[in-house]
Amino acid sequence: MLKDNHQRTINYVRLAVTDRCNLRCTYCMPENMQFLERSSLLSYEEIVRLMQVLTDAGINKIRITGGEPFLRKDLMLLLEQLAPMAGISITTNGVLTAPFIPALKALGIHQINLSLDTLQADRFFRITRRDQFSAVQQTLETLLAHEMDIKINMVVMDGMNTDELIDFTELTRSHAVSVRFIEEMPFNGQGNRFSGINWNYLRILDTIRSQYTLEKITDAPNSTSMNYRIPEHKGSIGVIPAYSRTFCGTCNRIRITPTGGLKTCLYGDDVLNVKSLFREGSTDIELLEHLQAALQHRAKDGFEAAASNTHAQLESMSVIGG
Repeated sequence: MLKDNHQRTINYVRLAVTDRCNLRCTYCMPENMQFLERSSLLSYEEIVRLMQVLTDAGINKIRITGGEPFLRKDLMLLLEQLAPMAGISITTNGVLTAPFIPALKALGIHQINLSLDTLQADRFFRITRRDQFSAVQQTLETLLAHEMDIKINMVVMDGMNTDELIDFTELTRSHAVSVRFIEEMPFNGQGNRFSGINWNYLRILDTIRSQYTLEKITDAPNSTSMNYRIPEHKGSIGVIPAYSRTFCGTCNRIRITPTGGLKTCLYGDDVLNVKSLFREGSTDIELLEHLQAALQHRAKDGFEAAASNTHAQLESMSVIGG
């Protein structure tokens, strides 16, 4: 098993397969984003090899992220190779996802995190700078029709969508979905538009409690969200203190960026590049040794990692990997 220097077991990897996205959400990336060349990315062969090394070392959960993962050509062929290795889940913006849902279900991939920050078409355009609300709506309807395990991730932005907290909560009344409200983070790759922490997880919860009775659900080990049910609702809600970072002490995850960078914390620098190791001829055993060594210098939490981050401006979330 992989363990860090704080004796936390690592069994979860977030794998970004691309930095490209077909939306331009204001909190995530600049409009003039410069995307990577294909040769800069981990190849599918390298990804499969890396995931085999990691799953052999105890990783049992792989989340596919981006950018928007369905922009990577032949993604389904990669998923076919990864599905037997570990539990696979996918985070997507839903623009391209609907046609793939039956095939995902056939592979045993049931958990989909749908990034959706508004239920209003005009506001969707203002947030994403793209007119794709109907496509995302179709994906949500298709996911529901196929009875997938759906988590809707809403980034709560001051002055933008806070008036929709109740509307999103209402989705759980008749649908067995988990709606998760996420504190906004400053990973927009441009150093502006971050509204700060005016809407932290406590304020989000207080707003929802003003309209509903919340019953605490026992959170899964290593959960990043605090979860609640509402009497007579089919679904549940959760809040993710992504900026407050209250969950860091039990963190069980690492991140692999599209270029093969290893991040042991969302708020920290890359600590290793597996693509370089592969292309320099490292064996699987040598790769594992490098991974284990990197974990022995892991920050205890996101605040410590941020303090040592050498970037003057935090990166775009699409580069970090969701």
